[in-house]
Amino acid sequence: MRRRQKVKLSGSFLAITTIIGICLLPFAIYKRSFKDWLIVYLVSLIGNSLADRYLVSKGYLKYNIRPFPKNVKIHLPFDYIHYPILLLYYNQWTLNSRPLGIILKLFPFVIPQVIIETIAAKKTNLISWKKGWTWYHSFICLVIKLLLCRSIIAIIRMLSKEKVSTT
Repeated sequence: MRRRQKVKLSGSFLAITTIIGICLLPFAIYKRSFKDWLIVYLVSLIGNSLADRYLVSKGYLKYNIRPFPKNVKIHLPFDYIHYPILLLYYNQWTLNSRPLGIILKLFPFVIPQVIIETIAAKKTNLISWKKGWTWYHSFICLVIKLLLCRSIIAIIRMLSKEKVSTT
């Protein structure tokens, strides 16, 4: 595939997935306990953008096509739309799950995301993996980030329930 076609395909892929994500966002947040889902969204946004900034600054990842390339080195659509939506739906699905269920329910979210990222790294200009970064690094990072954010939200819910019951 010629470079120009690859760049066009990359930009189209990014635009389409971002539009789909923006369309899905209201459905992910507008549920019972709007406040909880808004907190999940913000925790995921902050956590993922910090992790992404670190990985980009250390040279493991490079986003070749991104909005505001002169000002921002991270991948804004992934950090602010795609990943938070992924985490919102994961948290909603695991809301009443036990620890084993929480772990097992990771895979329907993580595996497709890693496959899409691997294809994007190999077939498009969207992302470049460097310094030995591979699909399993993405897999491990995504699992850790989902579990960490899920744990933070669980702690917030426990603290929130204690406050509600005492007042």
